[in-house]
Amino acid sequence: MATDTGKRAGVIGLGAMGFGMASSLVRAGFEVAGYDPAPAAQDRARGAGIAPKASSEEVFAAAEVIVLSLPTAAHVEAVIAAARGAGLLNADGAAKVIIDTSTSEAEVSRKLAAALSEDGHGFLDAPVSGGPSGAASGQLSVMLGGDEKWVGAAMPALEAMAAKILHVGPSGAGNVAKLVNNMLVASHMVTTLEALRLAEAAGVGAEDALRVINSATGRSAISEIHFPNWVLPRSFDSGFSTGLMRKDVRLARELAQSVGCAMPVADLVAELWAEQTSGLKDTDDFMHMGDPAVDRLSQKEKM
Repeated sequence: MATDTGKRAGVIGLGAMGFGMASSLVRAGFEVAGYDPAPAAQDRARGAGIAPKASSEEVFAAAEVIVLSLPTAAHVEAVIAAARGAGLLNADGAAKVIIDTSTSEAEVSRKLAAALSEDGHGFLDAPVSGGPSGAASGQLSVMLGGDEKWVGAAMPALEAMAAKILHVGPSGAGNVAKLVNNMLVASHMVTTLEALRLAEAAGVGAEDALRVINSATGRSAISEIHFPNWVLPRSFDSGFSTGLMRKDVRLARELAQSVGCAMPVADLVAELWAEQTSGLKDTDDFMHMGDPAVDRLSQKEKM
């Protein structure tokens, strides 16, 4: 079966990330079908030149390249199971490649890739970094796991959505890389907050301390982008929830346990991010964790 794909794409999950990626595909000349269970997301898609479909199965029927932007690995499995049950991923059909941009689980991705490969279809784990603004502008970074032939087939769509495409290995490798990255993000949020609280307690304002940090070796994306844009202005609207960050930290720790890797700092970070310690609900933007005006880090000692 040929692995060439054309310009018919589909996006399942039209939230902040999925909608941005679908819009980037439209701008790149793709004919894009989309599905989301939220009527408002469907309406917004229609206004952006994305053809809304009544189900995820209809997206599979309409597209050669299908992008998934879903909350969990279980959602990914369910969507693919529905497509297979509808006969849309049979061995006698045209080759399709699925690009899963969700922050999923490596073992799930490996299982799906192996099963779909037997019927001549591709599955790439392709979690992304860059947030809603990166998705909307086509400037995401993609951490890619999967077979080279499917990477090649998916490349036109990937290039429409991303500025950096990093193929890090076989199926599951993209998931591993994303969890490692997000574990660092969760840690950097805590350590940057701790550093700024110390600076302010010792008489140096947070903005001045950040100017130094971002010109020296302590800098990170959290200090360079997140604190100046969403924490210090107190907008707290990055578009990424505390619940999603907790999920990623949990998955990273589960991965570490499965491979026998000790992660004492990650274990502490997970405790600090927990609702009973931080006071943050899953629905809160994760930028609230960095609020220097709220002493979240001392709550653990009071428990």
